[in-house]
Amino acid sequence: MKKFLTVITALLLLSGLAVKASDLVIESKSQTFNEADNKIKFNGNVKVSVDDLKVVGENADVNITKDQKLDTATFYDKPYAFEVKQNKKREVKANILKVSLITKIIRAEGDTQSVVFEGKTPIVVINSDVQEYDTKTGIMTATGAVTMRYKEIETFSNNAEITTDKNGDLKKLVLIGNARVKQEKSESLADKFVYEASTGKLSAYGNTTSKSSMEDGSVLTLKSSYQEYNQKSSVFNASGNVRIWYQDYYAVGPKVTLYPEAGSDKPNEAYFTGRSSITQGVRTIYADKIKMTMKPKSFDAQGNTRTVIKNVGSGSDENMTLGL
Repeated sequence: MKKFLTVITALLLLSGLAVKASDLVIESKSQTFNEADNKIKFNGNVKVSVDDLKVVGENADVNITKDQKLDTATFYDKPYAFEVKQNKKREVKANILKVSLITKIIRAEGDTQSVVFEGKTPIVVINSDVQEYDTKTGIMTATGAVTMRYKEIETFSNNAEITTDKNGDLKKLVLIGNARVKQEKSESLADKFVYEASTGKLSAYGNTTSKSSMEDGSVLTLKSSYQEYNQKSSVFNASGNVRIWYQDYYAVGPKVTLYPEAGSDKPNEAYFTGRSSITQGVRTIYADKIKMTMKPKSFDAQGNTRTVIKNVGSGSDENMTLGL
């Protein structure tokens, strides 16, 4: 998870497509202009160059405004846009690519894929139905079956929104709708994820579930209304109907904080605050505070503790009595 949050800035593929104060060069086999529909049409091996940015396609057209200004350039038939700087290459593929020279918005439609390469190795891949980048606000949106991949990190969501500063550095990442973040044997699901670069915190909202596989192969499952992960400390906070399953432990409470084992980002100690309970087999312990440890496996209940053991002596004539 920490690696994913650190390198998420590489997702900003379309930022390189921003319209710059440079010469725009368009080459093609033929160019035609129809004054009736105010369009310049380019056909056959269309090549567009703006500084380091290149766009290649078979067909394209550019709308002309009434005052004879260039409006929107549209590339058809699976165009390919790419930019190479130093050892990094960024590319965008789609069925249609639209570049507004007025609003400074770039929109890729249909089977859209953006990739960042280091050398020849793809390090980030984004797939979605549509991707759009607003060069004025620094916001990139991806909609429709959005998947992102960085090495062993994968995310899935209905929509995604990435906000950058004027230098192109990440400010905020939002995954919305059936969102999932997966890394190796750990996985988190929620209605919405929000990552703030300034604080290094990843927050999950609505129907949140996190699963983490421990070294012994057992799985810790955490469900709650809200979860927050601190990238710098590897600490989890959860609130709202918190439930944790671990081996034969089942713990419930209003709030919990999970701390990692020293030298690891795996959760090892869970501290419940507020009236909580922990169940093991037929025994349930209630307390104001409960500490549950995964390694070595143990728990400690403090404050107004109460133990309930279910069905003691039931189903037998030898029920426990004082012999009276």
